[in-house]
Amino acid sequence: MKSTDTNSLRAFDAIVIGGGVMGCTTALFLARGGMRVALVERDALCRAASGVNAGTLTLHMTRAALVPYAIRAWHMWMNAKSWLGSGVAATAAPGLSLAFTPAEQDLLRARAAARREYGAQIGLLDPAAALAVEPGLNPRMLEAAHCDMDGFASAYLTGRAYRAALREANVEIVEYTAVRRIEREGGVYRVHGARRDDAPLRLNGARLVLAGGVWLEPMLAMLDVNVPVKTLVNQLVVTERMPRVMRTVLSIANGLLSMKQFANGTVLIGGGWQGVGDRENGPVETIPQNLQGNLRLAQHVIPALASARVARIWLGLESETADAMPMLGPIAGHDGAWVIGCVHSGYTSGPFMGKLLAQAMLGSEPELPLFDPARLVVTPVAMSSHFRAH
Repeated sequence: MKSTDTNSLRAFDAIVIGGGVMGCTTALFLARGGMRVALVERDALCRAASGVNAGTLTLHMTRAALVPYAIRAWHMWMNAKSWLGSGVAATAAPGLSLAFTPAEQDLLRARAAARREYGAQIGLLDPAAALAVEPGLNPRMLEAAHCDMDGFASAYLTGRAYRAALREANVEIVEYTAVRRIEREGGVYRVHGARRDDAPLRLNGARLVLAGGVWLEPMLAMLDVNVPVKTLVNQLVVTERMPRVMRTVLSIANGLLSMKQFANGTVLIGGGWQGVGDRENGPVETIPQNLQGNLRLAQHVIPALASARVARIWLGLESETADAMPMLGPIAGHDGAWVIGCVHSGYTSGPFMGKLLAQAMLGSEPELPLFDPARLVVTPVAMSSHFRAH
């Protein structure tokens, strides 16, 4: 791969801004479709949300309408070597979502039914049947939803795999470069940015893809498009190595727990408990009571975790739109500009979402419908009302 000359203005068929799973996949399939592609990332590839998430590949925590997308992405992850060139330690495992109270039981049944309508093969188990699947569970559960299509991958290995594939496809990778301004002149998008050493970057592109996660709001604003994007600061915990205490991917019906044990014995505990941080400052610090609540819930589900010792705690940013559904499609009023992001359980569905967008940009009929970002655009007056409400 040639190094980027930051002082020249070079032309590409497409410029992708944002080097997470969705941006990388879009860039990869565009390049394989014959386009000259540049991929610009403010940090390292898959270093932000795509590199610090729990790596869960689940249908239990996917919004029902996104289940068909997640199913196709699950198969992509499990067969990553065939299209990405190398594996990401993707591991298939049964998934259980649990209910410990009558209210959770009602929620469990409703969510299982909704996901089944969209193709998820989720069945309900009584406590005895759930314990047969996962003997380490707290037997006081009332019911469990079971899905064979679950598992996890290594978020750490994701960036390495994409980097090799992108290089093989001759994608121009520009890391540690923040985009400062986007202009359009003569049907060409001009992207201006700066590296960490303040060296300028200028690129020309016939097409533009915004794939910046929590940064999509300010990115879209560069095109005078106003879409509010909420930033979630998710807490994750990993334990020291311990004997095998679980063999499934576990969650709670209310969504406040996601947990699995890796082959090396460490247990990763998540579930969306929030920490302190924001888009501008990134993750700042954990909230002690949220950390305690997360750990107590994990120990309640798997009592053997009472002897586990925490090895590391970290925070990851997640983006969310007003209706909690993705932006995936062309940007109205800006020919050749597209946006992808804000996908719930985005790591699970990310590869297929990127593939879909590339299909549309290459002129093919996407395998599944896109998600028109125009529904989320608000006027300046509506924007001010939105922020007052939040």
